[in-house]
Amino acid sequence: MSDVEPRAFRDACGAFATGVNVITTHCDGHEHGMTANAFMSVSLDPPLVAISIAEKAKMLGKIQRAGRFAVSVLASGMDPIAWHFAGKPNDNLQNLFETIGGLPVVRGALATFVAEVHDEILAGDHTIFLGRVTTLVQAAEPQPLLFFKGKFGEIEDTRRAPASMLQIETELMW
Repeated sequence: MSDVEPRAFRDACGAFATGVNVITTHCDGHEHGMTANAFMSVSLDPPLVAISIAEKAKMLGKIQRAGRFAVSVLASGMDPIAWHFAGKPNDNLQNLFETIGGLPVVRGALATFVAEVHDEILAGDHTIFLGRVTTLVQAAEPQPLLFFKGKFGEIEDTRRAPASMLQIETELMW
């Protein structure tokens, strides 16, 4: 049992700025997509990524049946696409997908990962899919769409981390 109030937990997690992604698959002869921010890299060798899908999401069964998924990392200005796949359809949005590695992906995304389900982990009211990346495409546009405290935003200023900080990270890894 936990004394953590679900709304307080959700609000605290919202203080962690994330990228915004559209998770897609092809199942039952149709393309399917949903907006999510629960995405992360897991391993370089083999190349693995993780996504987390709620047990109530329609996408859960579709990924389980397809055995594959794609992650499209949205660029700044793509918030109408994020809203579209978050349950607020916009009929003015047309021709959103292209096909990469046999799966639909968002046209113009910053990066696209096509993955085969490597493992499936039940975690509370979500399922975490580990996906082995089979195809990767990265665009030149450097600005991501961000999500912070329930709102979309973008980076105002980008600076490289100081060399000393990169050295600390390297030292911590050993």
